[in-house]
Amino acid sequence: MNAPEPSSKPPRTQRLRHWRPSRTTRFVLGALGMALLLLLVFFDWNWFKGPLERAVSSATGREFRIDGDLDVDLGRTITVAADGVRLSNASWSKQARMGSADRVEIDIAPLPLLALRLRMKEVRATRPDLWLETAPDGSGGNWEFGARDDNEAKPRWRLERLWIDQGRLRFTDAAEKTDIDIALASVAPGAGARADASAPVAVAGKGHWRGAAFRLEGRAASPLALADTDTPYRIDLDASAGATRASASGTLTNPFRFQTFDVQMRLQGQDLEDLYPLLGLALPPSPPYRLDGRLRRNGDVWRYEGFKGTVGDSDLAGDVQVDVSGERPMFTAQLLSRRLDFDDLAGFLGAPPSTGGEETANAQQKKQAAQRAASPRLLPDTPYDLAKLNAMDADVRWRAQKIHAPKLPMIDDMDAHLRLDAGLLRLEPLNFGVAGGDVRSTIRMDARSEPIDTRAQITVRGVELPRLFAQSELAQGAIGRIGGDMRLHGRGNSVAAILGSADGEVALGMGRGRISNLIMELAGLDIAESLKFLLTDDRQVPIRCAFADFGVQDGVMTSRALAFDSTDTIIVGEGTVDLGDESLDLLLRPRPKDRSILSLRSPLRVGGTFKDPSFRPDLAALGVRGAIALALGSITPPAALLATFETGPGEDSDCGGQYAR
Repeated sequence: MNAPEPSSKPPRTQRLRHWRPSRTTRFVLGALGMALLLLLVFFDWNWFKGPLERAVSSATGREFRIDGDLDVDLGRTITVAADGVRLSNASWSKQARMGSADRVEIDIAPLPLLALRLRMKEVRATRPDLWLETAPDGSGGNWEFGARDDNEAKPRWRLERLWIDQGRLRFTDAAEKTDIDIALASVAPGAGARADASAPVAVAGKGHWRGAAFRLEGRAASPLALADTDTPYRIDLDASAGATRASASGTLTNPFRFQTFDVQMRLQGQDLEDLYPLLGLALPPSPPYRLDGRLRRNGDVWRYEGFKGTVGDSDLAGDVQVDVSGERPMFTAQLLSRRLDFDDLAGFLGAPPSTGGEETANAQQKKQAAQRAASPRLLPDTPYDLAKLNAMDADVRWRAQKIHAPKLPMIDDMDAHLRLDAGLLRLEPLNFGVAGGDVRSTIRMDARSEPIDTRAQITVRGVELPRLFAQSELAQGAIGRIGGDMRLHGRGNSVAAILGSADGEVALGMGRGRISNLIMELAGLDIAESLKFLLTDDRQVPIRCAFADFGVQDGVMTSRALAFDSTDTIIVGEGTVDLGDESLDLLLRPRPKDRSILSLRSPLRVGGTFKDPSFRPDLAALGVRGAIALALGSITPPAALLATFETGPGEDSDCGGQYAR
């Protein structure tokens, strides 16, 4: 059988390799390419406005409109430009429009489109106006579009850079009485240079924060970072609300939820009390302050960590935490002052800081201090704000290593632990180092009903007499330690009202010691002896004991035992101290133990007011010897008081008993 003859035609691949289009074919293909190019150049892309509007509306669940022209430039990067763009708001919003822009240009990478993904390399917006607001029920905001697909690991779109020209951003949270209106503009790197579209934006705006008017300016990261709620958003802003100034530099995560902060916060103002409407923190009145620390927030817990600064003339450092997850904010703080100006504590008592000696105070406090100085009253009478005492809970520990108090140089240091729970305030303890000893207090103020019910227990131990009157030359060389107990219960909304209604007891005493003889001679009004010591050297007189025991009822302190016994003079007293009208009415009956022809031996009347006391001889009350002798026979400290001070050993420590016998 013969094999078939080979074909005379070349293989198909060879035929294609050697094919050359004819002149006619080349003309037709060129004409088609030119027509396609002309079509792309002169094509009216507005035909696609309708489909594009419907696609965006479907993806966002909001009405989307392009009121101007739509244009597309094809190439390695597809540029889509639209004029008059607007997006409607969430259905629950009272504002019809969420956002708009005069012009938007979007650069799109073409290859990801084949995988049905949108990669926006850059978006340029001219005069964009964006309105963000939280839902009335607090469930979210109008920036959340449609239902979230938790199964989708990555969104099908990505925005890489954003350029803003004359933008406006508004944020509203009606529940928090907060509205913010700021102008945004991308920051250019230098004169004549075009900014990187991912560069920060300049921020300038105003509005209300928790109902308080404020202004702000500074820089923030590109708003495109807001799209990724897990990426920290960089800010560098200065804000002011009245006299309060704040500077923040750091990051916020999901800033419109305000859930995670990490910023360096510098805070200054004229009065810490001004923070109440801004932050809801019921802090006491204070002199001007300046603080700098790290502000962090994680959900419901805010922390101001490692802050340092000044409040008035005192330094202040420590850590503060505020937990807002409960019914009331919980304020927790550990505070330390290396040098505390005692005058800066006046706000805790409802009094303005003194303005004498160049003390730091704001204008209002200086005015109040001047009014206070002109008033005949001494006790603070500014009412406490019950609403603030019930506005938050607190647990604050404050230690002061050294206290500056020119008028009270005997105060050394302070250790205070304040607890506030649902309107019940407790200072447990409030301790001061005083003149080498201690004044320890436990104070309970119940502001759950009006007026405030206050109970105070105060113990005095080991207070050194010479340091107590360190500024007096007559106390030089004196020896003695003072102790005692005070227990008071009063009702009122100010310090003056509480003391003016108080019941309880006050008792102070001192055991053996020494004191200037000149003081004793003046107390006995022994003119000859007093002149002698004034013209020559003073000498020290041993003290057997001294004590004052008062019962307190309805704000009036009535003496139960009042005496001073030394080897030179013995004094027995009686009378009242009215805490309500701040008046004194005490009669001191001295009896010098030496003999002097010029000794008047007349009683001394202590009267006047706390602010303006008077001391004068009461010749009408010249004591009868028998009455004095009877009083001298009963000079013995109350047993409860005797245990609070050092009486000292020896038979000469029975406080008048030996002399009376």
